[in-house]
Amino acid sequence: MHFSWHGTTCVKIQTKPFDKDITIVLDPYKPTKGQFPRSLTPDIGLYSRGEKNSITLSGKPFTLSMPGECETKGVLIAASQSPEENKIIFRIDSEQMSVGFLGLLNKEPNDDNLSLLNGVDILIIPVGGKDCYDAEKAVKVVNTVEPRIVIPIAFKSENDPNFADVDKFLKEIGSKNGKPEKKIIIKKKDLPQDETRVEVLSKE
Repeated sequence: MHFSWHGTTCVKIQTKPFDKDITIVLDPYKPTKGQFPRSLTPDIGLYSRGEKNSITLSGKPFTLSMPGECETKGVLIAASQSPEENKIIFRIDSEQMSVGFLGLLNKEPNDDNLSLLNGVDILIIPVGGKDCYDAEKAVKVVNTVEPRIVIPIAFKSENDPNFADVDKFLKEIGSKNGKPEKKIIIKKKDLPQDETRVEVLSKE
């Protein structure tokens, strides 16, 4: 899987479930500040806070913005209602790996959410502390879910200058793996076995 970040909670995942490239875009909401794509052309569009204020998704992507479970284009997607009204969390399974996505969540996951996230390999979690988890709360959720890889989002960028810097989260979690990359490639065989690794994306 290939992961890239467009700012705030917008993440692009490129996966190849059956020898066919599939692009998934999560939370393509237009920010009020900074540069952001005017449109994207994914195969799948997922919204954790409803479809209002989304940029244009060109083509005819499959979209989901409510709780449920489905399989499309070789990707298994499940969504659970969060403790916060009008927010949901996602689980994505492809390439024999699972990804949990918490969007702009501010409250700790409930039992249903934790059941959905059980066993996820990769957790994408907000850490910026403005309308979402701060570093301390994010680390608490990471320790509860116990993923193999953590990808922080919703930290300080040109789109969100009032969010906390990602370094606060890295310090809180004790990570030495915080060098930002434009794109992260994760393969099942490379998943860490005895530790949780943090991978930081720089904004595209």
